Formats: sequence, structure tokens, C-alpha cells
Amino acid sequence: MNTSEKLKKYKDWIFRCSAYQMALNIISIDKQTVAPSAGSAYRDERSAYLSGELFSLETDPEIVTLLEDLKNDNDIDAEDKRAIELYYKRIMDTLCIPKDEYVAFKRLCDESFDAWILAKSKADYSIFEPYLKRVIESKKKLYGYRNSDKSIYNQMLDDFEPGMSVEKYDIFFEALKNRLVPLIKKVTNAKQIKEDFLHQSFPVEEQKKFMDELLKYLYFDPSWGYQNESEHPFTSWTCENDCRTTTKYIENNVASAILSTVHEVGHAYYEHNINPKYDGMILSEGVSCGMHESQSRLCENYLGKTLAFWKYHYPRLQEVFPKQLGKVALEDFYKAINASKPSFVRTEADELTYPLHILIRYEIEKGLFDGSISTEGLDKTWNAKYKEYLGIDVPNDRLGILQDVHWSDGSFGYFPTYALGTAFAAQYMHAMKKDIDVDSLLENNHFDEIMKWLKENIHTYGFLYEAPKLMKTVTGEDFDVKYFLDYIEEKYTKLY
Repeated sequence: MNTSEKLKKYKDWIFRCSAYQMALNIISIDKQTVAPSAGSAYRDERSAYLSGELFSLETDPEIVTLLEDLKNDNDIDAEDKRAIELYYKRIMDTLCIPKDEYVAFKRLCDESFDAWILAKSKADYSIFEPYLKRVIESKKKLYGYRNSDKSIYNQMLDDFEPGMSVEKYDIFFEALKNRLVPLIKKVTNAKQIKEDFLHQSFPVEEQKKFMDELLKYLYFDPSWGYQNESEHPFTSWTCENDCRTTTKYIENNVASAILSTVHEVGHAYYEHNINPKYDGMILSEGVSCGMHESQSRLCENYLGKTLAFWKYHYPRLQEVFPKQLGKVALEDFYKAINASKPSFVRTEADELTYPLHILIRYEIEKGLFDGSISTEGLDKTWNAKYKEYLGIDVPNDRLGILQDVHWSDGSFGYFPTYALGTAFAAQYMHAMKKDIDVDSLLENNHFDEIMKWLKENIHTYGFLYEAPKLMKTVTGEDFDVKYFLDYIEEKYTKLY
């Protein structure tokens, strides 16, 4: 075959893979939102089968040979070359795994999710523990097939954030601890911000009325975006013009669904704004999880928690909830949604204490994979770390170890990217504010202009570049955690 024939075969293969992936994504979205729980076993078995068929397609020996030829072909353009190299690496990481074990693991993850949902509803870790133990054992075995020189946990960290390792994350988290822990103590000892009015009864149906207006403000267009509800908010997609987000409404926390929506819409925009010529292929995926989280955390915190954002939205929220918020001043509301105090739930945590929630999970994951921590009694380990780092006593497993969905499907190594992405976002915001008046755009209903800047500078490139190169291209500097630390110190020094 000549180069053009090889490329045609390669692109046909991408299309077939994307068809299976689309089906699996939609089934997964359905499972986490509206699918009846009684049908889970039937669905899970068939989802695992489809995963196996995709596995066979992706690891076809003919395709492996084809990719080897193409990645050494000098007539291939730079973008195709980058995609081919990424596909080849992904295949090499999975080709070594026996198909039956791969399929069994996918089935286990679906069963584990079902067990997590049940355990969380009953606030009983013992229901989930046997599944978590099996997921960890399976992950160790599957990663063992790679025969890598890296530790298993380092391989996981690298999968979610290329180039990252325990050694690099340890330095990153140490920098956070050194400046955040003293600041948290100072804030804890300061006069506390009044925020009880955020936790009155805010009927969910009324919250949804406000949400309709918020989604319009965010330009989350129904032609390409759709929002549903789930136990744990998430974003998924099948292509640039089919991005699905979810939120979770909490009656006694009016800010929760709003901020989780802004967060997830940030993820959705990243996928929607990637160059459409990459649609369906590996370059259409975000550079890394840290980069993806930088976009969602940027929207949630650096935009959604600003005074400028609420100058536009607060009068509208007051109209929906006149009894609850009619007499609360904008400045007091702004301070309340930014108030800092140790709390149980990561997704509800303020910007200052949030990194410690991630640090706790990171330390537990390291322990689970180096053998120093066991799944047995892990709820007690979790509670002890919350006492150590945040000084609070976790009242039950629902607010403790069962709050996050990530471990149910074996996503170990993902959590650190939330903290890393938050820090990435600070540096991106610093660069953005040199080019556009962010506060004025937020205050005057021009969220689309902010997304335009992000699209042109970050989103459009998809996975064409690694995160460090993209950071240097956008900001003119290598990543530096000081941008986040300076931002957080300035913000909370003013607030308190």
C-alpha cells in the first residue's frame, strides 16, 4: 500500500472505533442519569461485551503494523503524525492485556459503580469495600502486564497527566501545604463570614427556573449541549456537537447546583471548541486531565465566584427567591459563596481548603498502591486524615469515603489533576486578563467572549500539544504554582 492507501485504512479504523466509543459513552451517560437500576446487570454485561469488541478493534495486529508503518513515514503531516504516535502508545499499553481480563474488568467497574450508589444511599462503606478491593487488585494486575520500569501508581498518574509522577506531585503538594496551611489557620481564627442564608430551603423546582437562565447566560446552546441530573455531576461527550453535562440539586444549598453547572460547562466547552477536523479522533480529547480540570475550575472559581459574575446574576436569583435572599445584599452574598471553613465534601469545598481535600485522596491512593493502606478500615483512615488536615470529625460514610465516584471505576491518579488544574487555571487567568476585560464581560452578559479567548488560545488545539508546551505557548512561561498561591492569598486576605 502507498501512503494515501494506508491513511485511508487508518481513518476507516478511527471511524469504526469512534462508533463503538459513542455507543459506550451514551450507555454510560444513561446509566448515571436515568436508566432503571433493576436493569443494571443486563446492561452491564452487554456494555462489557461492547468494550471487548472495541478492544479487539483497537488491538488488531494489522492496525498495529499499520500504525508502525505510518509513524515512520516521512510523508505524513505533523498533525497526523502526532495522532498516530498517541494511538500507538495507547495500543501498546492495552495490547499486552488478555482480552478476557480486560472485559472482566469493565464488567467489574459497572458492578462497582452500582455498589457505590447503593453504599452511598445507605452511608455504609462495607457494601462498597469488597468491590473497591477487587478493582484495586485488578488494576494492579492489568498495569503489571505493561512490564514498565515505573511503579504502578506512577503509571496511573502519567496516564491522566503525561509527564507527572509521585516525585513531581509531592513537590507540588508540599508547595501548596507550605503556604495554604498557615493561611487556613489565619482564616479559621478570623471573624467568620455570615453564610447561613445560603442554607435555607430553596425548592429544587425554583432552582431549576434559575438554571434555565444561567445556561442561556453561559451560551450552553441546546444544539450542542444538554444538561441532566446525576448523583455525582459529570461531563461526557460523543463529539464536538454532543456534549452532555449533569448537575445535582441540593435543597438547602442554593450555590451547589449553580457552581457545579458552571464547572461542568467548562469541561463541555473544552470539548466543543476543539478544532472540528479532529472530531472522532484522539486529537479531539483534551491534552490531559489537569488541562481539562483547569478549564472547569477556571469557570467555576475564577469566573463563577467573582463579584462581577454575581453583579449580573444576583438580582435574578433574588427574583426567584425573594423570601430567602430579598434582604441579603450582593456584597454579603458574594462573601458567603467564598467563605472558607473546613468541610466534609470536596465538591462543595471553598477554594482555600479544596487542595487539602485532594491531598487527602492523593495520600490514600499512594498508600493503596504501595501497600501501606488497606481497603479494610479505609473509612477510618479517611476520617483520620480529615481530622488531621481539616480538624473535623466525619459524621458518616456518605459525607466521607463514599462521596466521590472516581474509585468505583478504578480512576486512581485522577484526583491530583483537580489541584494541578486549579493551579493551571490561575496562570491562564493571569494571561487572559492581559488581553480582555474579564470582569466587564461577566457583568455585561458576554460570557461568550471569554470562551472565545479560551477557544483561540487553548481549546482549539485539543491534544496536539502536551500540557507544558501549551502552557508556555499561552502564557509565555513554564507552569509556576506561585500564580495560584498569590491569587488565593490575595483573595482570602481581602475577604478576612
